[in-house]
Amino acid sequence: MQLFVNDLTVIDFSYLCKERGIVGESWIVDVLLDGSLNEQSMVLDFAIVKKQIKAIIDDAVDHKLLLPMQADELTLADSPHHSNHKTLDYHSDRANYYMQSPYCAFAQIDCLVINFATVTEHLNAIIMAQLPANVKGLTLILRPENITTDYYHYTHGLKLHDGNCQRIAHGHRSKIQICVDDERDATLEAAWCERWKDIYIASEADRISANDIQLSALAKNNLTPDHQYFSYTAPQGRFDIAVDCKVLDVVDCDSTVELLADFIARQLKKELASKTVKVIAYEGVAKGAIVSV
Repeated sequence: MQLFVNDLTVIDFSYLCKERGIVGESWIVDVLLDGSLNEQSMVLDFAIVKKQIKAIIDDAVDHKLLLPMQADELTLADSPHHSNHKTLDYHSDRANYYMQSPYCAFAQIDCLVINFATVTEHLNAIIMAQLPANVKGLTLILRPENITTDYYHYTHGLKLHDGNCQRIAHGHRSKIQICVDDERDATLEAAWCERWKDIYIASEADRISANDIQLSALAKNNLTPDHQYFSYTAPQGRFDIAVDCKVLDVVDCDSTVELLADFIARQLKKELASKTVKVIAYEGVAKGAIVSV
């Protein structure tokens, strides 16, 4: 007997990639359970599937930075600055990244590369250990949203958020719609998606000096003039990141989807002062914000 739930949840996260650096991503999760019927003549109550399995997935990987622990270019260590914090040093082909975060902001995956297969294997083991005995098999399907227009991958953190959005390196895969005088402008959409391709978006208010950043000793010795530094303290702990300017965009606001939509609209309005600009910015799948100026 099999039980399925499509579109169970969306995982919004970032991951380390040797070629691309830190990549923001959004994957939709479908679930298929194999098993015998229980005393209620069910494999598993749909309410339990939707609540328990979603909670397990959220706790394991959602709003986290996924780490390929077998990768030589990654160094993860206990922070010398705070208990229950980790420092991360990552040398990708595109840029070098250095971080400090509470340990809960990372998901350590026993693999060389983060992809659908390795994350699926990681989640299968965690979920099956917590399901009742009558459930004999689990199939997870992780998939991206089918987007036929331009989109971008971005990573950020929200210091004012009480929940997991405060983590300084989680992200999203997002589409965008831009209208000028009520007409869709694909050229502008493509330009912003190119600008924010695999980008880290930081807030100017979170900028700090090199002297104040809290990183590993190795990171301190490898910082270059091209690195910029950002830090904040949120309910989960202290967050620090050093990002190379070639993979960075600094905005004059927090990086909530509402304010990012407003940021884009304000930048466009400078060049299109006599026209009406409407921006529909997405944060991952099927959610976002609309701003008209």
